[in-house]
Amino acid sequence: MSLGIVSLLFYSQVSLAAVQDEINHLLGFVASTHCQYERNGEYHLGPKALAHIEKKYAYYKKEIKTAEDFIALSATKSSMSGREYLVHCPNQTVIPSKTWLLMELKAFRSLKAAQ
Repeated sequence: MSLGIVSLLFYSQVSLAAVQDEINHLLGFVASTHCQYERNGEYHLGPKALAHIEKKYAYYKKEIKTAEDFIALSATKSSMSGREYLVHCPNQTVIPSKTWLLMELKAFRSLKAAQ
């Protein structure tokens, strides 16, 4: 096996691990939030929102290559109604779930880069 192939395989494994680390962070972020997740007009606290997102993640897992894919496919909108998921945080403007999670992903990546 050539050095180039070995390097590519190593990079792929590191990259997959980094993506999984980001997804795990986002799942933990949802689970521990004090915000409410609005899905199709119903409000859910973190653990219930997490259960739904994990179910969608399991369904779309083969299509997910990045943390952004995870957000888009598992935590952005209802696949049934097409309605955006919204996040209601105390004393803050209601924000689309996609925006909320992308902001957290950016913060997480900045933290990792600083280490």
